[in-house]
Amino acid sequence: MTTTIALTAEHIDALDLSPAQAVIDPWLQTGTLASQTQEIKFQIDYPQEADQTLEFPEIPEVRLWFMRLDSYYPWFPWLLDWQSGELVRYAAMLVPHEFNPKEGIQFNPQALDIFVMQKIFVSFRWLKNQNIEGESKLKQMAEMFGYELNSELFSLLR
Repeated sequence: MTTTIALTAEHIDALDLSPAQAVIDPWLQTGTLASQTQEIKFQIDYPQEADQTLEFPEIPEVRLWFMRLDSYYPWFPWLLDWQSGELVRYAAMLVPHEFNPKEGIQFNPQALDIFVMQKIFVSFRWLKNQNIEGESKLKQMAEMFGYELNSELFSLLR
């Protein structure tokens, strides 16, 4: 079941995480977070001037909201609906990039390296603390960005 987190300009401008907290915190409190993997989508309503056609990751206020969310729930990518593109859009909020009309998002390679590995390290530790086996999904997450993780990495992290 997909869960949508609706963000308004008021939430974004106030750095108000309550729309995300209202979804995630009950899962944390009831211990059902593990069953919620890859379900979350965002619906963002942030007005722009009529002559602006910026993508949401290009709007500083929207990016700042996602930076705050990521600092609050650093394992949040685990919950996103990857198949609908939410993982890549989330990364675009946090990783320097450019938009290419023909090729889409072009991430800064070094920044993407740091983002992916940081998310792997944080998520691996978090999953272990939740008693969730997630190596294969973490490998899939890395693959979404063009990385192939060796099982030896997870042996080192244990």
